[in-house]
Order: sequence, then C-alpha cells, then structure tokens
Amino acid sequence: MSTTEQPGHHSYDGHENHSHSHEPHGHDHAGHTHKNHSGFKGWLFELFVPHTHDSSDSIDDALEASREGVRALKISMVILLATTVLQVIVVAISGSVALLADTIHNFSDALTAVPLWIAFILGRRVATKRYTYGYGRAEDLAGLFIVVVIALSAVLAAWQSIERLFNPQPLENLWWVLAAGVIGFAGNEIVAVYRIRVGQKIGSAALVADGVHARTDGFTSLAVVFGAVGVMLGFPLADPIIGLLISVAIIVLLFGTVKSIGRRLMDGIEPDLVSRAQSVLEGTTGILSVSRLQLRWVGHRLQGAATIVVADAELSSVEGIIKDAEHRLGHALPKLDDVVLKAITSTDDGVVDGELSTHAGHR
Repeated sequence: MSTTEQPGHHSYDGHENHSHSHEPHGHDHAGHTHKNHSGFKGWLFELFVPHTHDSSDSIDDALEASREGVRALKISMVILLATTVLQVIVVAISGSVALLADTIHNFSDALTAVPLWIAFILGRRVATKRYTYGYGRAEDLAGLFIVVVIALSAVLAAWQSIERLFNPQPLENLWWVLAAGVIGFAGNEIVAVYRIRVGQKIGSAALVADGVHARTDGFTSLAVVFGAVGVMLGFPLADPIIGLLISVAIIVLLFGTVKSIGRRLMDGIEPDLVSRAQSVLEGTTGILSVSRLQLRWVGHRLQGAATIVVADAELSSVEGIIKDAEHRLGHALPKLDDVVLKAITSTDDGVVDGELSTHAGHR
C-alpha cells in the first residue's frame, strides 16, 4: 500500500538531535515534559495534574482497553449515585439547603461520565470513507467537555462561597453536615483513584481528566467538613473561606489538565515515546537511518508513520525489514495500533536510489 505525507502535517525529523534514553522524570499526556514540584505544591499537582506512564499492568489490546474504560465508568457511576443517595438521606435528616445543593451538584457531575461512555463505544466503530481514521478522537472531545464541566463547577463553588461571605447563613445540625461532607469526599475520592488508575493503564487522558473531575468534587465536599469544624470552633466564616480557597486552587491547577487534553487534540505526543520508537527503528537490522517519524494519540491508542532508509532495494528484503521493525515497535509501544512505514533505498555513496512503500498494521 503506497503512502504519501499528509499536507500541512509536520513530522519529526529523524536527523534532529535527540536522546534515546528515557527521561528520568515523567511527561504529561500530550508530549511535553512536566515540571517536578516538591512540598505542598507538588502534592497538589500530583492530586490534580496526574501524568501517565506505561505501567507494568497496562492494557495493550485496543478492544480490551475500551471495555476496561467502560467498566470503570459503570462502576464509578454506581459509586457516585450511591454516594448521592446517602447524602439525600442526610439532607432529609438535617434539612440543610447547602447540603441539598451539594448533593444535586454531585449527582449532575456523576452524569458527566455518560459522554465519555458514549465516546468509548464510538471508538470501537470501524473507520468509514468519511472518518478514515476511525472515531477514537471522540474520546478527546469528551475529555474537553469534562474540562469545561470542571471549570464551571469550580466557578459555581466560588460564586456560592462569595455569596456566603456577604450573606452568612447559620449552619444547623453540624454533625450531620459534617457526616454528609465526609460521605461526599469519600465517594468522590474512591471514584477519582479508580478512574485515574484505569485511565493511566489504558492511556486515556479523558478518563484521567474525569478522575480529576471526581477529585475536585470530593474536595468541594471536604470544604463542607472543614467549614462545619470551623463553625464548631466559633468561626462561622470558615465554610465560605475554605470553599473559596479550594475553588481557586482547582481553577489554577486545571490548566494542567487543559494542556493535557488540548495537546492531544493537536496531535501532541510524549517525546519519550518518539525517542523510544526512533531507537527501535534505528536498531533494526537493515535500517540505516530514520528520516521521518510521526506518532499521535487517537483516544487511548497510538498511530504512527515513518520513513526509513535501507541499503537493500529488493522488495522481499525490504518487506522483511519492515515486518521486523513493526514487530519491534509493537513491543516497544504496546498501545500502537497502526504504523505506516515507507522505505527509501540508497546507494553506497548515500544518494537516494528509489522508494518502496508498504503498510504495516500492528495487531
């Protein structure tokens, strides 16, 4: 199958200086090294801007990865709905309007898993003449929707906190209010840990973002707990002040998730993955160099293309080299679904003699 370069699509030049070694620190989802932070700031970044690495328990099969993603959404949705039911019971006992608002907020946020669920199902559909690359990009669009919901949630929480600063409302049945806040935090944090872990396993930035979304909701509920404790200690403005601080922290740290999703939509890729693929190709017997290399995420799967320079012009030899290279790439990049390799033959003096193109689909 003959291949051509895509107009306007810039590729990584294999002749540029690069390092084959893995970076000592991780990269974010979309292809730029993330900064390392220590202390309280580092702790916040680990909570709200988690990054992905290829873990030892990663799921490499595309269909199984999608199934695992849908399973995570189903289970986490059940947990969040159960949390909401428990909060409704507490609201009925305490009669707290503030808790009712928080409960409705948690319920509506649980439903944000639906677009991502639909995106995982769409991603399984085969490519068509209109969508020749398939529907995997729907997952990244769902991630963008989740980012918007997180931002709106933070703004809403900040607005409510400011409103309470200017119009303080007495909190009643404080122990029940505290219990509801603990329930909300626990339920959301369990879901956050689960979604982020599965998202990292399957390589889904959108699912990780949905996990961050659950975590932000959990910390909003935790603000209710701190506020109730503050009121018990004789500081009635503790609730709105803590709520405002958490809202501001969420908005600031949200930029990391925005960059993660945005760069994937712009076909950004972790430099470490490019270096790994470059090293594997150049280490394949028969390949002299790599003049062009492209990788991109489509949902939670990888696609790639490369132009390699080989010495042998025989078609059978080139096909064998490409088959070997594709096999090695599959082991180095387990989430790689498809790669297009174009071979360029050269004479002994380095002058390009001709081109042979072939397509190698991983798995």
